[in-house]
Amino acid sequence: MNAVSFSHTSTTKVFSGILTTMRMRNLVMGLLFLTVLSPILLYTDKLSSSFTPSTSKQEDVNAFTLPTDTRHLNVLPQEESSTVIKEPIGIVYTDHINSSSNTILTEKDSQLPDAREHKYARVLSATDDEGHSQTDNIIKQIIQTTNQEEEESQSDNGSDQESQQKTQVQLEQQSAVNSGDDDEKDALLTETNKQTDQTAMPDARVRQLRDQLIKARVYLSLPATKNNPHFTRELRMRVKEVQRVLVDATKDSDLPKNAYAKLNAMDQLLEKGKQMQDDCATMVKKLRAMLHSTEEQLRVHKKQTMFLTQLTAKTLPKGLHCLPLRLTTEYYNLNSTEQQFPNQEKLDDPSLHHIALFSDNVLAAAVVVNSTITNSKHPSKLVFHIVSDRLNYAAMRMWFLVNPPGVATIQVQNIEEFTWLNSSYSPVLKQLGSRSMIDYYFRAARASSDSNLKYRNPKYLSILNHLRFYLPEIFPKLNKVLFLDDDIVVQKDLTGLWSLDLKGNVNGAVETCGENFHRFDRYLNFSNPHISKNFDPRACGWAYGMNIFDLKEWKRQNITDVYHTWQKLNHDRQLWKLGTLPPGLITFWKRTHPLDRRWHVLGLGYNPNVSQREIERAAVIHYNGNMKPWLEIGIPKYRSNWAKYVDYDHAYLRECNINP
Repeated sequence: MNAVSFSHTSTTKVFSGILTTMRMRNLVMGLLFLTVLSPILLYTDKLSSSFTPSTSKQEDVNAFTLPTDTRHLNVLPQEESSTVIKEPIGIVYTDHINSSSNTILTEKDSQLPDAREHKYARVLSATDDEGHSQTDNIIKQIIQTTNQEEEESQSDNGSDQESQQKTQVQLEQQSAVNSGDDDEKDALLTETNKQTDQTAMPDARVRQLRDQLIKARVYLSLPATKNNPHFTRELRMRVKEVQRVLVDATKDSDLPKNAYAKLNAMDQLLEKGKQMQDDCATMVKKLRAMLHSTEEQLRVHKKQTMFLTQLTAKTLPKGLHCLPLRLTTEYYNLNSTEQQFPNQEKLDDPSLHHIALFSDNVLAAAVVVNSTITNSKHPSKLVFHIVSDRLNYAAMRMWFLVNPPGVATIQVQNIEEFTWLNSSYSPVLKQLGSRSMIDYYFRAARASSDSNLKYRNPKYLSILNHLRFYLPEIFPKLNKVLFLDDDIVVQKDLTGLWSLDLKGNVNGAVETCGENFHRFDRYLNFSNPHISKNFDPRACGWAYGMNIFDLKEWKRQNITDVYHTWQKLNHDRQLWKLGTLPPGLITFWKRTHPLDRRWHVLGLGYNPNVSQREIERAAVIHYNGNMKPWLEIGIPKYRSNWAKYVDYDHAYLRECNINP
């Protein structure tokens, strides 16, 4: 019964609204005719002839309705006074508009101050000020009509809200789908980043486990942890598990399969331990103490590493100690005629290519000779002059008697045979035999020790190292001599060096000033006036190892006396430390001709970053530094360039267990 009554009431309201609207329409049309159309018909014939009033039913419905608040007209575009007056066009909201249009109208209406009024009457019109004053009564009627239909407005708003909710649900669903896609992309990106990180850092998990051990030890030393026996016991158990997982692992691939589970378990336990800590100051103190202790241990280990590296460089491997002993024994079993080398008449021929090599290392000297002959275009012109010490003289001769250099000529001499080389003639020989020098090397606790251990290498005590300053005395009949160190490998033909014009200089060498530590100020003491007055601290250094010397110019410029003069001034080691390069830089100052860098590439005994392209292009590669290729500490990637000139199947090498 209530439903029937409500339906009857609603129907009555609808009919009454329609009647009211029809009356309002007739009134408005009459007003429009009086105020607008009549003046036009009376005073404008042309406009009257062109204007045809609308008779369609639809245009009768499209009548003007003004809103209650005239401020809304400001939002609408107004025609200027200069434009031709047009027929007003109105759009009235009807119930036949579909739901989608209803939603759109509602959204637009919400942007205006009073959307409710515009929902029932949208006005798009252009009138003059006189029309406004004559329609005040109509506005009042419209207000009354609007108030009567407020309930219907609320009903329509409810349907609009339902449509908005449906649209919002659709948007949320679409957003959820997009969000799901984004989550999948983020997960994929995260996984990719993890894989990239693991590729870039193959020991990332190992480092994380070690960090966990450090953090665990810190927690175990804190009072809050000690007061919790259960947590302490569990943490110690986890520490032991992580230690067993790590063992000797250096990269993630060395870890067992359960390493990740142990890592997560430790992480969870450490997070629990973190929540237990209430005294941050104590933890900070503990971490600082650990940091200080670690830094001190690092300093000690660095010092030990430097000492052990120097010791390894000085120590002869067991196999290389065995080899000269074995060769010496065999040499003295030969008769005198078997101990001689052929082609000795070529030793003083200045037209041949003479090479000086001063060494006490049989295997290293063998590589120099073998590599030079192998890569020479004219091996028959090569003459090798090897000088060794008393201990290795017989072994050196025996090696080259058993392994003759083919068509090349070889000479092996004993430095003890140079009777002219004595302490009265050579200042350096006198200094090397002095008590202060012996104390410096063998009784470091008594002498003023040097912080740089490389200057304490006993090789500097060997006169073989200084024999390069006496080339004219050793080879009085020769004009040019190529000097080679025993830690080099020849990779290309060196014939061009003997025909090189040194432009009046004595020494031909490759400059090394591309690096800062190869300047003069890195070798000489410029605080001493003898040095600062005569040399440029930023002058380019050069390298020993492969040098072509013009012995004629050497004699003419009296280079040996220059060397002796400076050596005497350095009797207390105040001008430079020990070694042969500093006195070489001084002796050949402004007497050195720079060679093309491809002749001589250095650094293979200390620098693991030498370009492979430079090595391949080099005529000579030099293993200067402590990491010699015949030592275990040699840089592995450079060892093959040296080892390919060693015959490891040789009987003597097998007997001494010398392997690649």
